[in-house]
Amino acid sequence: MNELLFAFGLTLFAGLSTGLGGLMVLLAKNTGARFLATTLGFSAGVMIYVALVEIYAKAQDALVADLGARPGAWATAGGFFAGIVLIAVIDRLVPTRVNPHEYPHDDDGRHRRLMRMGTLTAVAIAIHNFPEGFATFITALQDPTIAVPVAVAIALHNIPEGVAVAVPIHQATGNRRKAFGYAFLSGLAEPVGALLGYLALRPFLTDALFGVVFAGVAGIMVFISLDKLLPTAREYDEHHLSVYGLVAGMAVMAVSLLLFV
Repeated sequence: MNELLFAFGLTLFAGLSTGLGGLMVLLAKNTGARFLATTLGFSAGVMIYVALVEIYAKAQDALVADLGARPGAWATAGGFFAGIVLIAVIDRLVPTRVNPHEYPHDDDGRHRRLMRMGTLTAVAIAIHNFPEGFATFITALQDPTIAVPVAVAIALHNIPEGVAVAVPIHQATGNRRKAFGYAFLSGLAEPVGALLGYLALRPFLTDALFGVVFAGVAGIMVFISLDKLLPTAREYDEHHLSVYGLVAGMAVMAVSLLLFV
């Protein structure tokens, strides 16, 4: 029982750090155009880097282990572009009158688009966190000495993921508590993933399924960044700030992933 509590505690710690990123937005005082352009660029950098460097690599490792080198590499690429196609089709199927992506020039449309962007980001990060929480939990059960630095590393890179969720939600609604709530809920996917994985999913979570899901999530995160986060950041006439934010987001994610290599 103590081993289970320890493993769950580590997973909960890693997941709740996403809420810490949302809390940073909750406490921020300056949320004008310059702040929004920078943080949306930062969010895009976080999403693109974690998708292409961490998630895609994990997907390929899992699929290569299960299918072999060449088929695994092809399956990873297929899953990645399938994720992009899926999120693009979902976006296009939403009726124009309720799809904020189709209204780039009016404030009401912009606010609705930001809300949609934040919601999609929260869903993508939650899907990403679900198997990550399961993996952290299983690692903690098998080898606690490895699990501690892994959980800390995950917690560090979950913080900017929380920012990526909270910024567009706050700008869309003006409600800091709602922005924090979305970030907090997306982080809860990690302990939920741990519990469900332990109770029900462990026999079914094969390397192949794990890999395809991760590749698809990577594609979804890249699409959201390129189609929504960056274009919206540039609408605020702060092109250079959005690019600086993009690079900063990538740098933060790189450091968080390298600290415990």
